[in-house]
Amino acid sequence: MDRRKFLKSAAGAVASAPLVSGGAVDGVGRVHKPEGGGRMQLGTQFSVAPSDDTLRAIAAFGVKHICSGFPAPRSDSQWTVDGLHRLRDRMASFGINLVMVPLPLSSSYITHAENPAIMLGKSPERDREIDKICGMIRNCARAGIPAVKYNMTILGVPRTERTRGRGGALYSTFNYAKAEAQHPPLTPAGPVSADEMWARITYFLKRVVPVANEYKVRMACHPHDPAMPVKTGFRGVHRVLGTVDGLKRFVSICASPYHGLNFCQGTVSEMLENPGEEIYDVIRYFGERKKLFNVHFRNIRGHFLNFQEAFPDNGSVDMLRAIRTYKEVGYEYMVMPDHAPTIEGDSGHKQAFAFEYGYIAAALQMVQGAS
Repeated sequence: MDRRKFLKSAAGAVASAPLVSGGAVDGVGRVHKPEGGGRMQLGTQFSVAPSDDTLRAIAAFGVKHICSGFPAPRSDSQWTVDGLHRLRDRMASFGINLVMVPLPLSSSYITHAENPAIMLGKSPERDREIDKICGMIRNCARAGIPAVKYNMTILGVPRTERTRGRGGALYSTFNYAKAEAQHPPLTPAGPVSADEMWARITYFLKRVVPVANEYKVRMACHPHDPAMPVKTGFRGVHRVLGTVDGLKRFVSICASPYHGLNFCQGTVSEMLENPGEEIYDVIRYFGERKKLFNVHFRNIRGHFLNFQEAFPDNGSVDMLRAIRTYKEVGYEYMVMPDHAPTIEGDSGHKQAFAFEYGYIAAALQMVQGAS
């Protein structure tokens, strides 16, 4: 994936920040105010720990808030309170305000999942995995980290071959007809119906959301990327978090102000027949209900089952209209690039992502004024 290649070599942030900018923290690290003081923030994310040079480079772009890479893919010393403090302190030494970490529930295909039993619905292994996740959430709170992100996937992120875009850049692409024509086999999970997916997701949420609620840690779930046909799914798996109605159902389970979405605007646009007209009402629905905890601000060219991942100014969605919509609903957390086209000679996608950071920074300044 473009994102992973880039984030191994480039991502970071700036600003000599307090523990949580604009926020108060109690004795167990509970955050009671938004870290951005009610304003959207240019943010970024990592897949692995960035180098010092990467942090300095991204700091120059004016990024002030960050989601780190995995402290560790398994529960170990890096997930202890001390380990999380060390991670936070390292970021702070570069002026980084660490406001989110990823739980070891990534977007990987099920055979590469860090905690596979949760989505395989395999007991008692999933109970042990869930217990570890709950411990990580508690330790994040105690370390003053107010949010986590995660995925609930079996298929990972399917794509077909890349296609050419502006200036000859290669765009990550998905064409369902081409993918299905290859007759891909069932995954190792076997057939998984929509009802089974909902049962596994609900099992997880009923055990984890109460912990997030008690410790006041926002849990931001990424939608299924990409959406698949509702009736058939793909490779035997139904993607219930691949529709807007599915996301509405998801946030209604275990209702809590700490249970919401890592709102990948690109992924949600992939669910829509006409994203250039429909995405803004989707933003309003979840934004008005305060279910947006992070925004992946990426654009696509195309629509449901047939799209390319484009530059922000080169897709089907009016991104300036989108940023105005986030402002309209009072969204107050990070807005970050996610994936980037491949440009020949652009090692690690650094130039492509620099363009995206600049675009987002300008859009935020346009709707909010200078920070």
